[in-house]
Amino acid sequence: MKVLTKNSNELVILAMKGDAVSKGDYLLIEDGKLNRKMIVQIYDEEYLSSQSLIEDIVRDEVITASSTENLHDPLNIANLSRMIRDARLFRTKIRGTIDASGKISSDVTWIPSRVYSKLRRLSIAELNESLGRTGIFPIKLGRTRGDNEDFEIYAEDLDGKLNIVTGKKESGKSHLSKILIKTLVQHGAFVIVFDLNDEYGGIATNYDGSPSSLANQVKILQSGKGLSFSLAYCGKAAISNVLKNALDTPAASMREFFRIWDWLENRDNLEIEAFGNAINTWNINELVRDALVSRFHVLQASRLFLQNRADGLKFENIFSNKNKGAVIVVSMAKIIPLVRRMVVELVLNKLVDLLEKEIIPPIFLFAEEAHLYIRETYWEDIITRMRHFGIYPTFITNQPDAIGDGIYRQADNIFLFNFTNDVDLDKISKVSLADNDTVRSIVKTLPHRCCLAIGKVVCDLPIVLEIASLGMLALGETKKFFKT
Repeated sequence: MKVLTKNSNELVILAMKGDAVSKGDYLLIEDGKLNRKMIVQIYDEEYLSSQSLIEDIVRDEVITASSTENLHDPLNIANLSRMIRDARLFRTKIRGTIDASGKISSDVTWIPSRVYSKLRRLSIAELNESLGRTGIFPIKLGRTRGDNEDFEIYAEDLDGKLNIVTGKKESGKSHLSKILIKTLVQHGAFVIVFDLNDEYGGIATNYDGSPSSLANQVKILQSGKGLSFSLAYCGKAAISNVLKNALDTPAASMREFFRIWDWLENRDNLEIEAFGNAINTWNINELVRDALVSRFHVLQASRLFLQNRADGLKFENIFSNKNKGAVIVVSMAKIIPLVRRMVVELVLNKLVDLLEKEIIPPIFLFAEEAHLYIRETYWEDIITRMRHFGIYPTFITNQPDAIGDGIYRQADNIFLFNFTNDVDLDKISKVSLADNDTVRSIVKTLPHRCCLAIGKVVCDLPIVLEIASLGMLALGETKKFFKT
């Protein structure tokens, strides 16, 4: 391989067919004259092409098709010609240089020599050594595509971070998320999952149906089946946010709600039935009463609230053992979208309340199919002040345009699976942590269960990974009528 041209932060490399490298691989350019080293990443490849070369190919094809004689070629010109025709151009992005101490530097104020430079493929192990990637809590994601090396990230790089997992359907997003959840819990972390397809409960079961090592640390909650609260436990702030953000309650009705709540609270009678009776007997405008009555019936029908204040879910009881991790799977597959929004609003508000009071430890939040229930009204505080709350969200979606630019721009890590739609690629390439050319070229050709990792977890150097098997019951597969 040889350096051919340079344009801005891009180098074009000339390579022959025998050079075993591919898109996503890193190359080390060692300049023997300057005694310097540069790291570049291949983001695209194409044929070496010129008008004369194309004419030669056409001419030889015509001669071969019209002649049956074997031409005498004592100088082996034909073989050399074939090598030239198979020559390739690798388009690469400059990612940095290696300084005298062996660490990666951003000093790219020089260009390598065309004559004295030597190029070779850089292994992930060498890259990690130069980056100084270390940690205490490893998460094995899979293997690198080029050299088939084991690759791991560290839980510390997810701690306090905003992460996005996106790609088209059936590309492997949920599979990666389950690996992250499983390993985080094994390291003692506490996780909450908004599960829209009833698939994350499978991490409690092995492939053979036996309980997994995490069986006692997985709690699955459904509306009316474990996911039920007392009004007193939820608090006025959480219920008011449910009414305002999820049920679109008018301002006039909200004012009366606060008066009713305070009256019941002073009488120590914060129960769902007492709340309904107070609305029906309260001295208010009939239109306001109708608005509150209709919302009350929705609250009652959601089965999220219990009559007895002593019963109900308490997050602090699940997260009380700080030396052992746990995952709460909030199942939302069998509830209507309106109740789904109520669940998300209620859970988030209560978690923030408990975290601000330091009653529970920080939480890793995984939002599956996030595009179906993300609303700025209750996510904006989580995103902008998550470090102070102690909620570290991971959004999983196959519709990147449903997530606002504000979330992408604050993302610390992005795991990109295959996208072929140009609209989706445009959206991601504009706001991702990597350059547009790398994202558009590599992501479009990623095979199933391979992803491009970008961000803090890879020290801001994009790396292509093949995700490992889960080792537990995956669930979430597409149901089919015709089974093979």
